Amino acid sequence: MDDEDRIALLIDYENLALGSRDHLGVPFDLRPVADALAERGRVVTRRAYADWSYFDEDRRMLTRNHVELIEMTQRMGASRKNAADIKMAVDAIELAYERDYLTTFAICTGDSDFTPLVHKLRELNKRVIGFGVRDSTSTMLPPACDEFLYYDDLDGVVPAEESGGPAARGRSRKGGRGGSAKEGTGARTTDGQGDQRPGGARSGPEAVVPESEEDQGREPEQEQPALDVLVAQTVSGLQRSSGGAVTASVLKRTLLRKDSTFSEAAHGFRAFGELLQHLADRGIIELTEGPAKGDPEVTLPEGERPGAFSLLRSTVEDLDEDGQGVALSGLKDQLRQRREGFSEKSLGYGSFLQFVRGAAAQGVVRLERVEGGYLVHAEE
Repeated sequence: MDDEDRIALLIDYENLALGSRDHLGVPFDLRPVADALAERGRVVTRRAYADWSYFDEDRRMLTRNHVELIEMTQRMGASRKNAADIKMAVDAIELAYERDYLTTFAICTGDSDFTPLVHKLRELNKRVIGFGVRDSTSTMLPPACDEFLYYDDLDGVVPAEESGGPAARGRSRKGGRGGSAKEGTGARTTDGQGDQRPGGARSGPEAVVPESEEDQGREPEQEQPALDVLVAQTVSGLQRSSGGAVTASVLKRTLLRKDSTFSEAAHGFRAFGELLQHLADRGIIELTEGPAKGDPEVTLPEGERPGAFSLLRSTVEDLDEDGQGVALSGLKDQLRQRREGFSEKSLGYGSFLQFVRGAAAQGVVRLERVEGGYLVHAEE
């Protein structure tokens, strides 16, 4: 474990929660962030900063992910600006000096006010990974980081326009598990650099939906991805983050970071190598000789992607009768009608939007951002 990066995760929660709700139309979920960090090292410290009276439902999601909640209570009517920011910056510097074993800081915010903190952490020889929602992130922050990941692009993040458009956006604004702030929090203040915060009076008791007696005290089970999807997404993420070979030992270690209960025996295999060979026989992954005996290199097969991209292009061509493009929402269902069982996840993509972006990068289609969603065009 000595050669692994040890990561401190610090979250400006109001910034991310409101950015995800307002710009993606979905509640913020920590799992995609945790999975991205699991591909980069061990997260040994997890802290989130907010006035948690505005995020009742979110607390459950965060505590399930073992995040320490730092309470930043505000007086009614007082300015909320910088309260959590200063506490988060102080904690980051304290951790950098007192815990020498920390090698990386993951700063989750789009707020430009954290740029000096990022510079100072790098001066202290700490690697800094930033996270933020694309449309609510200051242009100053990403260049200051060693690596910056937009929450929109993470595996498992599905914007509302992809998952159902206005209906999904409406649900997210009502709050929910791992979701947005309470309704009725009043106006938000914005500093022009993507920094958003709830303000004004809190909602009354009528805004809180009581749980049934059966639901009280019960933790909702998190849906686990299928084995082939989990392995394909993890290999894809490791290839992006490391840029080098992904060996079986590295893959197994990363799977355990994502889910400490992972076991090949639970899937009916006697050894991890047997599980990998099963997936290789199904064409999910490819195995080649690695640097050490018994530790093969794992890659994703390239042969399936061109066929999937061609399917996407031909589908768009058939549907785009007026040359105005095809809405991303519903396009996946059209592909499934043409190829039963189609799934972008078996190709290593975390969402259908990422798959289409991959096709656009290859010049197969063109992706256009429009108000309320995306349009897909077949490239000429």
